[in-house]
Amino acid sequence: MDLDTPLFIFGLTTGVALTAAVQYFISAWTGAKTQHSKDTTPPRDSVHHPDASPITSPDALPAIRRQSWNVPSFVAAEGTLPRLEREFTVSSHRLQTMVRHLVNEMKKGLAQDGHTLKMIPSYVISRPTGFETGSFFALDLGGSNFRVCLVTLEGQGQTRVRQTKHIVSDELKTGTGEALFDFFAECIGKFLQELGLNPSEPRSLGFTFSFPIEQHAINSGTLMQWNKGFSATGVLKADVVELLNKALKKAHINIKVTALVNDTVGTLISHAYRDPQTYVGVIFGTGTNAAYVERIEEIPKWTGPIPPTKEMVINTEWGAYDEASVLPITSFDRDLDRASTNPRKQIFEKMISGMYLGEIVRHVLLDLISTGELFKGRSSQTLTTPYQFETAYMSRIERDHSLELSDTKAVLEDILGLQATTVQDRRIVKHVCELVGIRAARLSAAGVAAIVTKMNRLDACTVAVDGSVFQHYPHFANRMRDALRELLGIMAENIVLEQARDGSGEGAALIAALHGHE
Repeated sequence: MDLDTPLFIFGLTTGVALTAAVQYFISAWTGAKTQHSKDTTPPRDSVHHPDASPITSPDALPAIRRQSWNVPSFVAAEGTLPRLEREFTVSSHRLQTMVRHLVNEMKKGLAQDGHTLKMIPSYVISRPTGFETGSFFALDLGGSNFRVCLVTLEGQGQTRVRQTKHIVSDELKTGTGEALFDFFAECIGKFLQELGLNPSEPRSLGFTFSFPIEQHAINSGTLMQWNKGFSATGVLKADVVELLNKALKKAHINIKVTALVNDTVGTLISHAYRDPQTYVGVIFGTGTNAAYVERIEEIPKWTGPIPPTKEMVINTEWGAYDEASVLPITSFDRDLDRASTNPRKQIFEKMISGMYLGEIVRHVLLDLISTGELFKGRSSQTLTTPYQFETAYMSRIERDHSLELSDTKAVLEDILGLQATTVQDRRIVKHVCELVGIRAARLSAAGVAAIVTKMNRLDACTVAVDGSVFQHYPHFANRMRDALRELLGIMAENIVLEQARDGSGEGAALIAALHGHE
């Protein structure tokens, strides 16, 4: 008989400690369950990371605090959350390995074509001084949305922007390229009409096209592959500037595309107009990519003339990074990839960008439902439909700090059609969202750390960041900063992550201003 037993008997005989009796039974039952879980830790299929640390290791869980789970102990004891943590937690060691590998891959891509990281020369050889002036048009296609902009540069880093926003329908994404570009021209025409401008007057335009492009000149480039759900025919291997110019001519609009810009390049240039220390532009939105300023001498594959600035902005196309031995790819990531429109491509993008984060969570939830660990084994038609668990729902769930997780309940029951979820269910769902969101931020930070390391700008560098995930996903920016401190130590204080809203459109106009004469 241990010390708890006489206390328990005393409580019963005196009638003054009923709660002690209850606690006795709970602690005894929970202890037995915990001991059982220690003896039987079920792995999930073949997923294993050789550097995975025990879940109690501070290194394994640098951004998660167990006391914040707010989950009953018997849930953790049964292995639901520890199993997922082992799969989604990215240790500092793995992040450091990823940084080193990414730097090597960047060097390979700069040396010659055909490597995982395309490292595409953008032909943008000038960064703004902040004193440029004038008005310039831009078309900014980032994914599901695009904008037509009139950007007025006022000098001293100040700009004014007038714009209209449009949604690219699924029919246009998956239809013909001709219909897609005709739609762009139509929207440009309507914008000119709203401004009271004559469409027959000659003008120039910067075109932000946020897809993998093989750039041939500042105003020429061919589409290498679609992503972000696009598959419009007749565009692959075609010059997208020619397609847009043709559509504009057909619509009797006298505008010529003078600069073709990736959105990350545009973001970098736009922010550099305000902050000359900006050397990196990153997008964390529907998709993800990064661009940075590289010295010409570090680009062996560049065979063109040496620009007077001796530098060029490089479009990394880092979304295609796919090193399986380095990335913490889970079975859920593999399931998502197999069912995607571009299997075995853009793996890094599928682990950190807004189009896919909610879908990863959906795959996890369906797995927990199939084992009976969630929602009593019951799903819904909406939850079983691909991409119906949106990343915006993750943001809403992570912001829910109510005792009963009432907003999470609204998402699960009112939007996703699940029946009578319990508080325990909702806590598990929230923690799954946290695991997926934290992993995305930490992997994103590793990408940034690799770029500033390759540039050797650990002393001072501003990173301009645009995109809905960075702007709106709770804690994403702070989680990135925490991971940068793990990777770079005190030097991380010199790396400034600054939000750059809608910078890609302004950047395209600026590049049209800087390079329009070329």
